[in-house]
Amino acid sequence: MFSDIRYETAGSVATITLDRPDARNAYSSEMVQSLVQAFDAAEADPAILAVVLTGAGKAFHAGGDLKQMRAGSGMFAGGPVELRKQYIDGIQTIPRRIAQFDKPLIAAINGSAIGAGLDLACMCDVRVCARGAQLGSTFVKVGLVPGDGGAYFLARTIGFARALELVLTGRLVDADEALALGLVHRVVALEELADAARATAEQIAQNSPLAVRLTKRAAYRSWDADLETALELAASYQGMVQNTDDHREAVAAILEKRPPAFKGR
Repeated sequence: MFSDIRYETAGSVATITLDRPDARNAYSSEMVQSLVQAFDAAEADPAILAVVLTGAGKAFHAGGDLKQMRAGSGMFAGGPVELRKQYIDGIQTIPRRIAQFDKPLIAAINGSAIGAGLDLACMCDVRVCARGAQLGSTFVKVGLVPGDGGAYFLARTIGFARALELVLTGRLVDADEALALGLVHRVVALEELADAARATAEQIAQNSPLAVRLTKRAAYRSWDADLETALELAASYQGMVQNTDDHREAVAAILEKRPPAFKGR
């Protein structure tokens, strides 16, 4: 079903692994399609409450394939009109799909996250990074711009001024600087990364599934909204969840000093 990625589930957590280690997990057309399909699969599965995204081998994601760039092949083939359409119908389907993905998405950055690789990490909700990883918005180094919307996501992650410095210089930052910039949420040893990312996913999954999804949706949709729009959205979502079995179960569990048993309704 999937090409150039692996999709695995265990309990309430799905793990998507970018699986082109010989190409440092650079994008292929097949990977782009498979990522969208994997998010569809996770969204449709009621048993999955959170998703971890990581890379196989030594890199998280190298972004564009340099060999295809030099050859002008694959997603780098065609003139300006053809390339514009290829970006819209190809790599840009990923940010559009993730923008509609209501379940929590955790990036486990196991190694270098470069160019579109950093952009993909910034599309995730939480980023856990292995010590020793390097991250960079390096498009200008290869004479390109962030065609997947990366400048937008980076600015939303660390702020406009800091993002502008990184995209204009194309410089790399290590895990500790990424943490200081707010680019990642946590830095751990590589051997601890998978467990740390999964622990974060499971911690989120312990909460009411509907409340988590609507809270994520409210946070993103309120980001650029005016106060009245954000308040109206919050009131609507609150009216929905306050009438759910999970809300009543959560209150009862707190009062009865026991773990809740959520059913997602």
